[in-house]
Amino acid sequence: MNTKITELLKIKYPIIQAGMVWVSGWKLASAVSNCGGLGLIGSGSMKPDLLREHIQKCKQATKNPFGVNIPLLRGDADELVKVTLEEEVKIVFTSAGHPKKYSQLLKENGVKLIHVVPSVKFALKAQEAGCDAVVGEGVEAGGHNGADEITTFALIPQLVDALEIPVIAAGGIADGRGILAALSLGASGVQIGTRFAATVESSAHENYKRRIVEAKDNDTVLAFAKIGLMRMLKNEFANKAIQAEREGWSEEKLKELLASKRERLGIFEGDEVEGAMEAGQGSGLIKDIPTVEVLFKRLLTEYKSALDRINSFEV
Repeated sequence: MNTKITELLKIKYPIIQAGMVWVSGWKLASAVSNCGGLGLIGSGSMKPDLLREHIQKCKQATKNPFGVNIPLLRGDADELVKVTLEEEVKIVFTSAGHPKKYSQLLKENGVKLIHVVPSVKFALKAQEAGCDAVVGEGVEAGGHNGADEITTFALIPQLVDALEIPVIAAGGIADGRGILAALSLGASGVQIGTRFAATVESSAHENYKRRIVEAKDNDTVLAFAKIGLMRMLKNEFANKAIQAEREGWSEEKLKELLASKRERLGIFEGDEVEGAMEAGQGSGLIKDIPTVEVLFKRLLTEYKSALDRINSFEV
């Protein structure tokens, strides 16, 4: 496997668990880190005091590196960054905003900074801002996506060609074959969200996990193009969102529709009707809810099997 990211983040395997809201608490992050990957605490669903609690518990549960994901458009992003620095976390993944505001502060404190991007344009800005790496996230990914809707398969090699810093691939990766494919495109590592969301250690509701397992290839949908594209599992709320867009609802009305803690309702509380159940297109590959340890071993086995198969081809 590619070593650029493993050297940068001091991890054994270039497999990173995405810091998904309402999914990625200390239990999931520490479990992934204990397996040799990089666990991320998702601060997007936490107040600063709760983030501090999760960081401290994660430190107790693993001696290996872990990080924090911070959505920069949050109103309390300054406080989340402050807590992360006070707790001496040395890896920060940022998303939903421009990392330049915090890059100097983070670098001065010895933090490795990785920013999530949906396109070459934003990746170049992240590199210019001083980021150590980027996560190139294709539109297959669950949750919020880039307006250009570039797929992982098309995005990653273009990022690799355009950048001098390492690229981590995300979006639609749910097994060892996907890991090999991403590395073959030039990625230095992978970030996996939905597959880790459907594990025992995930803090998501069992209804949400079950819906992922039940999902087929066409059971996710994109909505809210006007206010920030989102991929989620199909349900009554998703249907409402799509219909609202067809009827030409204003941005203000669409924000009202989404603003009622829909992600918490769907992912954390398990409301299968009115909740936003963010998930990626890789859901169709997910058939069970294992522990992180079982899943991690499986991912490595699948990767090796896929690599052996490729190496058996005659060129």
